[in-house]
Amino acid sequence: MQKINKNVVLALLSLTSLVFLLFQLYYYKFYLSQKNGAVFSKVRGSQSGQDSTRWHVVRKFLGLISSHNIPVYLIDPLILGLVNKDIEQIRSSPDGPSPECKYFCAPRDFTTFALLDKTWKHEVGLFRTAEKMGFQWLKIINKDPRLDGMDDLSGIEIPLHYIFKLASHAIHLVVFYERSGNYLWHGPLRLKQYMDRKFVPFRKLHFGRYPGAYEKPEFLHVSIDDLKVQIPKNPSSFLEEMSHSRFLECRYREARAFFQLYPDDASLDAVEFRKKAKSLLHLAALTLNNLGVKFWLSSGTCLGWYRQCNVIPHSKDVDLGVFIRDYKADIIPAFQKAGLPLKHKFGKVEDSLELSFQGEDDVKLDIFFFYEEGNHIWNGGTQAKSGKKFKYLFPKFTLCWTEFVELKVHVPCESLQYVEANYGPDWKVPVKIWDWKSSPSNVQYNGVWPVDEWDDVIQIY
Repeated sequence: MQKINKNVVLALLSLTSLVFLLFQLYYYKFYLSQKNGAVFSKVRGSQSGQDSTRWHVVRKFLGLISSHNIPVYLIDPLILGLVNKDIEQIRSSPDGPSPECKYFCAPRDFTTFALLDKTWKHEVGLFRTAEKMGFQWLKIINKDPRLDGMDDLSGIEIPLHYIFKLASHAIHLVVFYERSGNYLWHGPLRLKQYMDRKFVPFRKLHFGRYPGAYEKPEFLHVSIDDLKVQIPKNPSSFLEEMSHSRFLECRYREARAFFQLYPDDASLDAVEFRKKAKSLLHLAALTLNNLGVKFWLSSGTCLGWYRQCNVIPHSKDVDLGVFIRDYKADIIPAFQKAGLPLKHKFGKVEDSLELSFQGEDDVKLDIFFFYEEGNHIWNGGTQAKSGKKFKYLFPKFTLCWTEFVELKVHVPCESLQYVEANYGPDWKVPVKIWDWKSSPSNVQYNGVWPVDEWDDVIQIY
């Protein structure tokens, strides 16, 4: 038996390994990369391969949704911020080739688009096509709040977010729904226990940490980096809206528990008052929104929303809050033009301003103006017959959207602290006898108006 030459065997093994390695590289480059999108040819000579990957993923996604006739629009804040700087040029530029990839190649881990739910229903076919194109996908569902109510906590789940991932880039598709207040709403992004939390960097996603509320946008068809997309007609307005879009849902389950302890007043008087209060609130919202004055539900109206998702029938008025920095001299004439005469005006812009307008029958609208001072916020009150001043202290708060009596309206985000400040720890217990000078937990005596100022600071009509 001939002796085996170890050097020959070693050489053969090395050659075999080299051939196998070259085969793997060939297979990866010409098969796997095309199937899974791991490597893309460059788009525009000035861009790196990674920049090109982002552009190609967006292009393939747009091709995917176009093949299924799904109208999506771009809401990515990073890209819209860049687009907004060049909006006039983009509006007027032809659809010819761009010299460089300026927007979709910007460094980021994902690109965000939006979808209106009513425009599309056939997701199974989309997912199959997406998989054939090399996309991995994730669907996030949660309960539909539009079906919630005192008697209907259906628990039906609806799709809120989709994520499509290809290579090192992901597309976040946010689903928007129409709500009864004639606005758009998107839900939170909450992963189920079985979902892969490393699928994408979820904490970096711009939409989904909280639910959001938006006005219905107008769209502009543009060409960005040679890709035809829809964007909000006014990107800067959308970005501003996005920064203040957080939405709080009405606490239906807690409201139902409240009514089990304290049955709702279904008398004719209560029904009529709620109808008038709803109409008055809608008119007030329209008037203030037309003036560009930001407001929120305050006092008893806020308590009614938070505690029982409805107007408190024995409250007899509608209460709104406005920061004094948002005060406009046009407020009084605007309400009078809307058919709401001024009932009284207490205080002055510099101190404790309060306006009251007369609505239908005996229903009135009170607007309290809030002042920032140190670590708290306060609004004032005035006793007409004595000139005594009162101050109501609140911890500092921010504003969120909610839906109340079919209206998109602001409430304090820190709702519980706001309600507790005004009504104390027993706010859950209905109180029908209420003295505005002594009953609130946060009221303080604040001196007396000088007699020579009474004509200006105590005006009753």
